[in-house]
Amino acid sequence: MTKIVNHWIGGKTAEGASGTYGPVTNPATGEVTTKVAFASVEEVDAAVAAAKEAFRTWGQSSLAQRTSILFKFRALLDAHRDEIAELITAEHGKVHSDALGEVARGLEIVDLACGINVQLKGELSTQVASRVDVASIRRPLGVVAGITPFNFPAMVPMWMFPLAIACGNTFVLKPSEKDPSASVRLAELLAEAGLPEGVFNVVHGDKVAVDRLLEHPDVKAVSFVGSTPIARYIHTTASANGKRVQALGGAKNHMLVLPDADLDAAADAAVSAAYGSAGERCMAISAVVAVGAIGDELVEKIRERAEKIKIGPGDDPTSEMGPLITATHRDKVASYVAGAADEGAEVVLDGTGYSVDGFENGHWIGISLLDKVPTTAKAYQDEIFGPVLCVLRAETYEEALDLVNASPFGNGTAIFTRDGGAARRFQLEVEAGMVGVNVPIPVPVGYHSFGGWKDSLFGDHHIYGNDGTHFYTRGKVVTTRWPDPADAPSGVDLGFPRNH
Repeated sequence: MTKIVNHWIGGKTAEGASGTYGPVTNPATGEVTTKVAFASVEEVDAAVAAAKEAFRTWGQSSLAQRTSILFKFRALLDAHRDEIAELITAEHGKVHSDALGEVARGLEIVDLACGINVQLKGELSTQVASRVDVASIRRPLGVVAGITPFNFPAMVPMWMFPLAIACGNTFVLKPSEKDPSASVRLAELLAEAGLPEGVFNVVHGDKVAVDRLLEHPDVKAVSFVGSTPIARYIHTTASANGKRVQALGGAKNHMLVLPDADLDAAADAAVSAAYGSAGERCMAISAVVAVGAIGDELVEKIRERAEKIKIGPGDDPTSEMGPLITATHRDKVASYVAGAADEGAEVVLDGTGYSVDGFENGHWIGISLLDKVPTTAKAYQDEIFGPVLCVLRAETYEEALDLVNASPFGNGTAIFTRDGGAARRFQLEVEAGMVGVNVPIPVPVGYHSFGGWKDSLFGDHHIYGNDGTHFYTRGKVVTTRWPDPADAPSGVDLGFPRNH
């Protein structure tokens, strides 16, 4: 019997009423294992209404109450991390160890939310004028929404809702319809931790659900992670409807390898960063820029390592890389490799046509490595979101830097070198929001914010960290004068208020 994933509204399961469902497949087998209910406008409205009603009390709740619930949620999440990782593997396809890592990175943000007391401290200036004090405080927004991608069905929602609810907001999550089960399990654990009904809600669906969240007058802010075209649409539409928006888009992350770098370490890093999670990461390294005469040696070292990667079902402990999320996405990724040679690239490894014995209907693709890729090639210009690594050549550091900075994306980047001066120049001169020095995937820890530049981010706020707290709150300044009991009333004064 096919499993059905329903919505979570007002602290309980809400069966889909629209009559529309979407298929969820096991990427390793290609089999449809689950149907997910798609929300109608009315169902989205019901979730927002539940969140709005819950905000009446949750927005006024004490910090002690909020953090107490989050500490309980953290303990439950830790106890159920294997179960959540299994749900991710079954619907996304990534190997179990990678899914466990995703849950662990989400836990970092729960940790941050548990300590929100410090983040929400205000400022006070006393005696700015005679018996006048001024305080700056931060207050929650109200109902906020999160729209999250398929590649991290647990981690990316946890980049959003723990901080949002810790700040006193209520939350409506629209997760990816391709792997929805993890989000519902998170909702159940929040309820078990004691989160009041309506504070956290989940609605599944497609553009109908998304557009309703973007236009709903009671939704005050929208967080999004996904592709650049959709991020731009989210930002434009939600902003036009008066909402605060953080919309994180796509990437083409470059890794510069200077001639003095440890090439074995650089090759290890390139393979891990390009092919981990089958390349379905917005922080994956998809372009290596080899500087100087090291290109041929570096490509050979990458090839040697890439050929040894074991590809198989995510629930097989021996698998190092799983399938792609859908057959359609697999075919699109393969098309970039198929057309690479005609665009001037040298195909060192061709992973198209790969299959796994016993799982022939899975969404498989092997490792692809393209060398001497021109910047005009589609394989370089587009975010492929699959296990395809492009290697480009540059004669000098300056040429390599110009190449990176010419990209419309500015999410993450890395440099591999033993030269501290070169690394320092790079971290200041490169036009990207996150920089790694001998670190291939520089995803910040929870208390530093995540976000890119240029077409990788729309809106002013990065996600989680201090930016996350500021995004989910708004400032208020309170100026207070209490009369001294010994003073007589001074009467009416129509002059401009004086500071002394």
